[in-house]
This record gives sequence, C-alpha cells and structure tokens, in this order.
Amino acid sequence: MCAENLQSSDSIRGAGPLRHARRAVFDQPLALEKGGRLEQVEVVYETYGHLNAAADNAVWICHALSGDSHVARHDEGDDSGWWDLARFVGPGCPIDTDRYYVICPNILGGCRGTTGPGSINPATGKPYGPAFPTITIGDMIEVNRRLMHHLGIDKLLAVIGGSMGGHQVLAWAARYGDEMAGVIPLASSARLSSQALAFDVVARNAILRDPNFFGGEYYDKIAGPNVGLAIARMIGHITYLSREAMQEKFEGDRLAPRDVAIEFEKQFSVGTYLGYQGAKFVERFDANSYIALSMAMDLFDLGATSERLAEVFQSNNARWLVVSFSSDWLFSPSESRQLVEALIKAQRPVSYCNVASSCGHDAFLLDNEVGVYGELVRGFLADLSGDAQPEEPSDASDAWGISHTNIFSPSRPQRLDYSLIASLIEPGASVLDLGCGSGGLLTQLRRGGHKVLHGLEIDEQAIIACVRRGLSVMHADLNNGLRSFGEGQFDCVVLSQTLQAIKDVEQVVADMLRVGRRCVVSFPNFGYRKLREMLYYDGRAPRSEGLLRYTWYNTPNIRFLTLDDFEVFCQEKGITVHRRLALDTEQAKEITVDPNRNADLAIFVLSR
Repeated sequence: MCAENLQSSDSIRGAGPLRHARRAVFDQPLALEKGGRLEQVEVVYETYGHLNAAADNAVWICHALSGDSHVARHDEGDDSGWWDLARFVGPGCPIDTDRYYVICPNILGGCRGTTGPGSINPATGKPYGPAFPTITIGDMIEVNRRLMHHLGIDKLLAVIGGSMGGHQVLAWAARYGDEMAGVIPLASSARLSSQALAFDVVARNAILRDPNFFGGEYYDKIAGPNVGLAIARMIGHITYLSREAMQEKFEGDRLAPRDVAIEFEKQFSVGTYLGYQGAKFVERFDANSYIALSMAMDLFDLGATSERLAEVFQSNNARWLVVSFSSDWLFSPSESRQLVEALIKAQRPVSYCNVASSCGHDAFLLDNEVGVYGELVRGFLADLSGDAQPEEPSDASDAWGISHTNIFSPSRPQRLDYSLIASLIEPGASVLDLGCGSGGLLTQLRRGGHKVLHGLEIDEQAIIACVRRGLSVMHADLNNGLRSFGEGQFDCVVLSQTLQAIKDVEQVVADMLRVGRRCVVSFPNFGYRKLREMLYYDGRAPRSEGLLRYTWYNTPNIRFLTLDDFEVFCQEKGITVHRRLALDTEQAKEITVDPNRNADLAIFVLSR
C-alpha cells in the first residue's frame, strides 16, 4: 500500500501548539439549551487578515466535529491548518485573507482550548469530564456571538462551514439572520439522517465501552480510552469516503497493507488506512469532547420538511450559497436540495451547486474539486463585498436590442433573443429562467429593475459565472421537472433556446405553466429554408457554425421542431398563445410572410 493511500483530510493536522491562537474569557454565565449553565466560558480562536474601517469584511468559519481554530497556516513557519489541503483560506485563496478578516474559533465543547469536558471545572478544580453538561449547536452559536461582539463586529460578511460546521452556519442564520450578509453551508443538512445518526451511536458506544473510559474520569489515569476513540474515528472515516474513493484507494492492493505501527488488524490495505487514521486522531483529540460534540450534532434539528424549514428561514434576509457533493452519502445532495427548496419557498435569494465528485463527504476539505466549490465561494464573497468583476459589455445590437450574431455565426454563438424576451416581460415581474447559462438574460432583467430573479442551470461553470454576477441559480436538470417550485410562484418562466434539448417536452412545458402565470419559450426553427436546403440538396443533417455547430451524433438538440410544430402542440394541449414572434436573426427583422419557412428563430408567449 503506497504512502499516498494513507492520505486523508486528517493527514496535515497535528497536535502541536497553536502558535497564533488568541484567547477570550467571558465571565457572564452561559445558560444552556438543555439545562444547566457554564459560569465562565473561554474561547480559543485565530484570525487572519485585517478588519477594515467599516468592520464589514469579516468571514466567520465554523469547523466540523474534529476541527479546531487552526483553519490555515499563518506563515511559512506555521503548521498546516485543517483547510490547507484544499488551499482554501489564505492570500489569493477562495477565502482571500488579503481581502477578508477571517475568524475561526474552536467551538464550545472542543478540546483545543475552548471550554469543554477537558477544561477545569471551577466548582471542583478538576476537569469537567462526564460532568460537562449537554451542549447544543445553539449553545455554540451563542458563544460565537459573544466572541463576534468582543471583536467589535456587528454584522459578518459571511458565515461558512461544512458538515457540523454547516449545522452551526444554519443555526446562526435561523436565529440571527440580520447578523450576516451571506450564508454558506457546505456538505451539510438541517438535521442528521437516521443512518448518519446510527454511525454516531456506534462510535460513542465504542468509546463508552472501552475499559479505560472509567465513566469519563480518565484524565488522571495512566491510559485513557484510546482504543475506543480510535475505533470511533475509524467508523467516521468510512462515512467520509465514497464507494468510488474506497475503490480507487484500496482495490488495487487490498491484500498488501502498509507496515505501520498500529494495534489494529492489518490484513487488508483498507484496514491499515483506518487503523492509521484512528491512531493519529487519538494524538490530538479527547474522547469526552468527541461524545459531547457528536451528541450536539445528533440533537440538531431545524425541521424535517421544506415547509417547516421555509418558516425557520423566513426572517433571514441574507444571500445564500449552498454546496453539496454528488458522492456524499453522509450528508446527501438531497438534504442540501431540501434546504434550497425551503429557501425558495421562503423567497430567499439562494444559489446551489451539487459539485460532481468521487471523494464523498471529505470532498469539501480536499483539493480535487476546489476549482468548482472554491470558485463558487470566491465569486459569492466578491459579489457580497462589492469586489465582483464588472459585467461584460452587451453585444452590439440593432433597434430591437438583438445582436447581429445569429445561429449561423462562425463565432461563439450568442443568445440573440435576450432583449426581445426582456421586452415581453412586464416591469417588476418575478422571473424564473430555465437553462439560464451564465446569467445573461437574468442580468439584463436585473438592469431593467426586476427584483425577484432565479435561474436553473446544469453546467457547473455557468453556475459559477451566475454566482459571480450575484444571481440566484439552482443546479438542476430540467428533465427532472420543477418540483422545487410552487404553483404560480413566478410571474414569468422563460425557456430560451433550450426546448430542442428537452427529453420530456410535455412534462417540462406543463411544469412551466404550473409554476409561471405566463411563459416565454424561444427555439431555433428547424423549418427555416436554409436548414431545409441543407437536407434537401446535400442529403446531410443540417449544421452551421453557430447554434447548430454539432454533428448528428453528438448534438444536444434531440427535438428538431418547427414553428408550425409548436403551434400545433399548443393547440393540442389547450395552451393559450398570447403572442408569437418569428425572426430572421441574420437580417435582424421580424418575419410575417410564411414564417415557418423564412424565420430562423421563434418566440412564443404562453399561459394555461
């Protein structure tokens, strides 16, 4: 087994002293949600960058169960932090410490300086141990808020965290939504699934049944519950990896374990990995803290339905960026989508991306997909802080505002119908743009004064572009329907030059008419005379260097419909056509004579 296969998100973490740690002590008692109180709370935290004069560039990082305040190295001589493997925090990184003042505290109940089970109980002069009271995610947030105000900050630019860190982000946003401009939960959920909770139950039992646990009173003993804690971490690592990641790491040499000094079974390469991770974890973590923090995570529950969550986030006016990872089965994409659906129901501005990854839950700590999730965060923060790049200049256009670039253009195809579609939408109308691309139409509508705008898009890079522009966009495949949206939720739903790529046209159009009071559909007219001539004279599938630049075997255009075809479809389905525009985009003019033959682009305004 090669050394690389022992690597994980834990590999760069150490138990050494936190050389840049700062401390704050709060003497005001902290009343706890589950009863009892802590008379005094000490918080260890680290900061990066500088707070600006307006005190509005602060980014708060909430760490996961096994993290601490040391999110990143401070200089070349410093130890690596837990997010350094992804190069996520630091100068020029997605969370750019040259721009933002970054704060990361060790959470309440932790074991790296903040008050926790290993801290001295002032009532006894000994470590709290099992006497440490039950804490919740909400209690952690109250401590964070004390530290925030201690640092002279009234409102954060953003709060970000993954896994249990995401739970803290969500709890903070639910309770104190006016204290942040941006909310970024990564690989998280509104509550743990029963499956995820089950793994925590087994992990805690591994600790509790270790003969060296001594009921939690092991701090003065020669040996503590190291075996139980290591097994708990081994169980955790199984949940952090995906099936694909396991296959890649261990299948090739499953019977060739690495010779490392561990007490656990080493028959298989995966056993070596798990044993190594468990033994390494014991060096830096406390068993009582593991019990306290995992229980807090298991007790966290904002609601089981999107309807309930919509109520929870109703008063939060921040912008949201929600990120999940496709192979994460511990905090599944469906749980992130539930959050997004709730935020949409609550009419909150939210963007969402389910990042394609084979790394499982650990993906948010690794560098494999940081080019996607990192750039999403970079663009989101830049837009929040007003540092986003200026929008691209619009194309040269005629009196309609339609670019002279057309479906036969040899250059990169432009979206020709944006301005005309914008003119068909009533001022101030709420708009959902299906297949919104990089947000060109939504940007134009925003310039025109439209306030409630949302896009659906399947391409990750296009979603990044939308987020940079400050647009709300949801990562979704139109062919899976629009169940995230309610009946009549938007004044207008737009499907621009995408109809020809839809698999289930009937379902998508029906969904559009359910979700929107009016719908605008545009599509290339495959009955256009030049396309007919290509097929008739050349005997080849129509092709151009513009919108139709694909060949017959790789084209996304699976529907070769004409203007007349769509009219008949509307008649058969009982759909009202309020307006039909037929365009010759080469000549930049409207076609009224034999449009099915002489127009290359059609626009329809529909309702049920």
